Order: sequence, then C-alpha cells, then structure tokens
Amino acid sequence: MTTTTAAQEAFLQAFHAERPAVTAEAFGHGRTADGRSSYELLCDRVAGRERVLDLGCGDGLLLELLARGGEERRLAGLDLSPEALALARRRPALAGARLEEGRAQALPFDDGSFDACVSHMALMLMGEIDHVAAEIARVLAPGGVLACVLGGGAAGGEAYERFLGLLRDTIAQAPAAQRIPTLGDRRTRSREGLDEVLAPAGFTAVEWETVAIDLSGPVEEVWASVSGVYDLGPLDAAAVERLRDAFFADVRDLTTPEGTVPYGFKIHIATARLRY
Repeated sequence: MTTTTAAQEAFLQAFHAERPAVTAEAFGHGRTADGRSSYELLCDRVAGRERVLDLGCGDGLLLELLARGGEERRLAGLDLSPEALALARRRPALAGARLEEGRAQALPFDDGSFDACVSHMALMLMGEIDHVAAEIARVLAPGGVLACVLGGGAAGGEAYERFLGLLRDTIAQAPAAQRIPTLGDRRTRSREGLDEVLAPAGFTAVEWETVAIDLSGPVEEVWASVSGVYDLGPLDAAAVERLRDAFFADVRDLTTPEGTVPYGFKIHIATARLRY
C-alpha cells in the first residue's frame, strides 16, 4: 500500500467511525423522476444475478434491497469500516450474507466467486484503482457485471451549489490540518477515465447513464444530506456550526411555502461486463 493510499484509508475509516451510515442517510430518501432511489437503480442493473458482491457496502442498505431478489441469492459485502459493518449485521435480511472488513485492493474472496459486483458512491473514493479493477475482475465469473453509482454534482434546485460556495469559503479559512486528503482517482469520475481503468482488467466498454436524483426536503433534512460530504470531517465544531447557520440563512429564499428546499443531485450509473 502506498503512503497516499494509507492516508486516504485512515481518513475514511475515522470519518465513518463517526458517521457509519452517512451515505444511506444522504441518498437513501432520494428519488429519480420515476420514483426509484439510486440504490434501486443499481439493483435493476444486476437483476437475475445470484451471486452479488457489494464493494463499499457501508451499513448494508443496498445489500438489504438486493436480498429481496430471492432466497437463492448469495450476497457478500466488503467495507473498510467496522462500525458500518456492525450496522449491516443488524439487518435481519442480511443474516445469511458474508460481510467482510477489508480493502478492495485485496479482496478476501476466491476467483470467480460472483456474477455481479455493485458499488454505491464508493469506487470513486478508492486509491490504487487499477489494483481494485484487477481484483474485481478476479472475483467475477466471465460475463459478470460491474455496476456503480458515482457522484455527478448539482442537478438544479440551487441548494447544493449554495452549500458548495459556503463550504469553499469555510475551508479557505480553516488551517491546513483541517483539510481532507485527496480521495480516489479522478479517472473514475468520467466514462473515458473509467474505460481506461477497466479495459486492461478485461472489461467491455463502459455503459454510462446520468440521472437526476431529487433530494428536496425540509432544511434540516437537506442539511443532513449535504453535510455528509467528507470535507466537513476535519473541521472543528465551531466551523461546522457557522457553516450550518450560513446555509440555513442562504437557502431561506429558496424554501417553498410548504417548507421544502429544492435540492437536486446528479449521479452517473456505470456498467461494464467482464469479457468471456
């Protein structure tokens, strides 16, 4: 493991020790125009696949949805965070799932163990991504599917753009010790870049779809979602409180008479298959 990757993973472990269900809390209630969540979109991409690995499974929300696909499904999840895995193990639907603490660069599974691998907002955080791609290819059977949800930024509603502006100002005023390490590999954030990562591991060209997720809600709920970004992790409590107050004030003019703050977020759904 490189020094850079070690620093990234130490940060992620510390962050998720404090907020082990942060991703599910941020995105679980979001819906596309047709009423599906980003988690359900991933489930649809691997429909009919019986052996499924969730890479960066967190608190197990995606695995719980996958478990609804039938009792014959064999599910496994891997995550860096023991605190998140503890939450996953409390889900009754996952009593038969194999949940492992570990690194995506060295998967604790046999060759060809899975028909599909899913990952929700996690692949883009991983260092040494070429090793990750090779490991996913190793544990997938030929023809196996890799399906990922990746963050794409704001998608209307203005709340997220305003939050990012306030966050940039907050970080600019913070000492260097309160800034996060660079996370992941930028190639995972575009179709062309992901093709560059996955093709040498034996995957077909990436299918890429961009979808808007509606995360609108009361200001407290929207704050809970946007404040799940990693940049807040190292900030001191006073800085976070000032940011919160500034955000509440800044979105007041966006709030509907019903008390809803419009908040849209784009996700990319990337799908590739392991060549036979």
